[in-house]
Amino acid sequence: MKLFLAVSGLLFCLGLFFVNLKSPSQILENPARIVHASLNKSAISIDTSKLKRFEFHCSIRAIEAIDEHTLWYAGSGGQYGYTEDAGATWHIDSISHPAHDNLEFRSIAATNTAIFLLSVGSPALLYRTNDKGKNWDIVFTDHDALAFYDAMAFWDDEDGIAMGDPIAGCLSIIKTNDGGDSWYKIPCDRLPPTIEGEAAFAASNSNISLYNDHVWIVTGGKKARVFHSADRGENWTVHETPIIQGGRMTGIFSCDFFDDKTGIVFGGDWENQGSTIQNKSITNDGGTTWKLLADGEEPGYRSCVQFLNGPQPSHLIAVGIPGISTSADGGTSWQKISDEGFYTVRQSGNILWMAGKNKIARLPIN
Repeated sequence: MKLFLAVSGLLFCLGLFFVNLKSPSQILENPARIVHASLNKSAISIDTSKLKRFEFHCSIRAIEAIDEHTLWYAGSGGQYGYTEDAGATWHIDSISHPAHDNLEFRSIAATNTAIFLLSVGSPALLYRTNDKGKNWDIVFTDHDALAFYDAMAFWDDEDGIAMGDPIAGCLSIIKTNDGGDSWYKIPCDRLPPTIEGEAAFAASNSNISLYNDHVWIVTGGKKARVFHSADRGENWTVHETPIIQGGRMTGIFSCDFFDDKTGIVFGGDWENQGSTIQNKSITNDGGTTWKLLADGEEPGYRSCVQFLNGPQPSHLIAVGIPGISTSADGGTSWQKISDEGFYTVRQSGNILWMAGKNKIARLPIN
């Protein structure tokens, strides 16, 4: 959502960017503390004293966790980078384009053969590299003046999807079926119409959730709804949620599905981040119906929510500017484990990767 880009006041990358930058500064300004979250019968210890922070000169809302040691990121100022040794060293560079004074990436995705970066603003530029950033190709461009893409994901090495704010009465949804070589936009006559003032928030690259052939896409603003396809975007339905809506910065900021039935949406009011009313909701029928979780109770606004790996959809983590919260009971109750703000989070194995304003963090969980 363009409004979110303006209101959030994000810092753009400053200075020069270096390839193979060694060990960005590890910020250790917060006192160490240990929080033990009992997740079902198997207790998982989240020890925040083990959290390692790496400092960058850009705002980072898009990360892709490849494994416990490998993370790719993309951010403001056209910056991108990756580590393959758990953050001991980082390969950092940037992309520039004559059509953008400050190219900004808020979407990233990976296949087994390529990395994709998608910019916000017009023209929207979708880049692909097959050689770890040595060379980049633009594989899709949206020249519409209203183009503003919010999230991107891949089902597998061939099929991918990205979504953006509405143009001409429907969400901007693009797809690829050939590994990202070519992309096409789904026409509005094949999508449910949007409501005036309905859009999405490019807050954490988590407006899209995939499971098997399913895809869910969430919106905010005047309406907070869930768009769903069970056949990789061929046919769509749209469903109402009880999430706060109607304001310019209200709605769903993030979604995640554990399986084809159980999913969670999280968000709130960006302009009133302490509010805990109508900001988190769960579905047990694939997104058709939704019920509020812990309504009126912490946490308030969060920009990214993820199910933690496990046999049951019990364990959750949600991050945002106000801090980090976890749940051990499917979102019924939550525990705040840190006041430190992050925009986005992803899990790979026993590692949580988080990113935010000028930083990335790596946190082992047991």
